[in-house]
Amino acid sequence: MFSEPLTIADLKKRAKWRVPKMFYDYADSGAWTESTYRANETDFARINLRQRVLVDMTDRSLETTMIGRKVSMPVALAPTGLCGMQHADGEILAAQAAEEAGVPFTLSTMSVCSIEDVAEHTKEPFWFQLYVMKDRGFVGDLIDRAKAANCGALVLTLDLQILGQRHKDLVNGLSTPPKFTPKHVWQVGTRPFWALEMLQTKRRTFRNIVGHAPASSDLSSLAVWTAEQFDPKLSWADVDWIKERWGGPLILKGVLDAEDAKMAAKTGADAIIVSNHGGRQLDGARSSISVLPEIVDAVQGDIEIHMDGGIRSGQDVLKARALGAKGTYIGRPYLYGLGAMGKKGVTRALDIIRKELDVTMALCGKRDIEEIDREIIAKVGF
Repeated sequence: MFSEPLTIADLKKRAKWRVPKMFYDYADSGAWTESTYRANETDFARINLRQRVLVDMTDRSLETTMIGRKVSMPVALAPTGLCGMQHADGEILAAQAAEEAGVPFTLSTMSVCSIEDVAEHTKEPFWFQLYVMKDRGFVGDLIDRAKAANCGALVLTLDLQILGQRHKDLVNGLSTPPKFTPKHVWQVGTRPFWALEMLQTKRRTFRNIVGHAPASSDLSSLAVWTAEQFDPKLSWADVDWIKERWGGPLILKGVLDAEDAKMAAKTGADAIIVSNHGGRQLDGARSSISVLPEIVDAVQGDIEIHMDGGIRSGQDVLKARALGAKGTYIGRPYLYGLGAMGKKGVTRALDIIRKELDVTMALCGKRDIEEIDREIIAKVGF
């Protein structure tokens, strides 16, 4: 029915066919009108590259580092909630694909597979993303579990003190696992391959939370507990406590303002991620790529800068690198691959991005990703 996917868009079409609507929509949606979600993608198209000719294009290299870790290209898999509902054992499969590709995988607090699940099925250290809850004891336990699992970095999300309203999730009545309502039964029943795989795994809820946090053993209370536990009082002062408790590489995710970037640089964190949470929080905020150059200029090299939001190709990765991002993160592209083809689909998504990045870099007259800077940009239309 489907030909070999050549683009991330091809994987997206296949994922939409294979994954139940409520979970596909969860991955492929933004807050309110979704204007920021769309801008994340469209603003990349407003950046033109300089094509160069008659330069030596042999012996090209995409290898670089992200917070000192050697990576095969400046790409990491972003933390995404409910990854394990795109495909059975999704976090495990994605982490294995990332490991084989030589790029970091970041596990979300709101994952279906737990920290321990992923650690048991991988060899290389993965990164762990932390949401700060009101229950600081539980937060401390999460950090300790990540340390025990030998996670290579802690990614602290700053922009989810309160949850942005995502209309598709409300309309779909999203729950994990799905409820036995006629609508949900129909969605699952019309996705037999997905359903069969889910029946063969025991991992169908938030395993970082259930059985670990107070009042979370009853699945019916989990959604209420999560909504109540995100902490609106989270402040810069909490970063110091988390940094001390963790004691390892720390990345701050969700910076979208130059002043906030300067404050983040003063915390002693190793990197910041320029991000608007994939357009899932403040609808009407600027795209990540449009803010990136301002933040790079503001911090003046005081902290390593990464970015996410809207990357759908290797060309997008190159543009972000040119505008100052040491590393980039992909969320939806690998989720499309996972939903479409499981581990093979994540590998395919990374291969697509790698090939596009390599060819585009060559056609811009560069052989090494470390040579990429604003010189390759012809025009920025924002």
